[in-house]
Amino acid sequence: MKSYTYSEARQNFAAILEQAYRDGAVRIQRRDGQSFVLTPEPRTVSPLDIPGIQLDRPVTRDTILEALAESRRRYDTGDA
Repeated sequence: MKSYTYSEARQNFAAILEQAYRDGAVRIQRRDGQSFVLTPEPRTVSPLDIPGIQLDRPVTRDTILEALAESRRRYDTGDA
């Protein structure tokens, strides 16, 4: 883990953030001896964020109703 003084970190803040992102953490030390570890926060992705699909034809009201009717027929006959 790379260490920086407070003054170095203040002068090069953007570069320090990039270093923390690449390496996982950087240490910043103050003159009084205190030190702090700067780590990137993990990105959170929604489980509902899924890529879309490309359809060969547009979905219309009739195609949705047809799909529902077919699903109900399969459920009623046990052909699922």
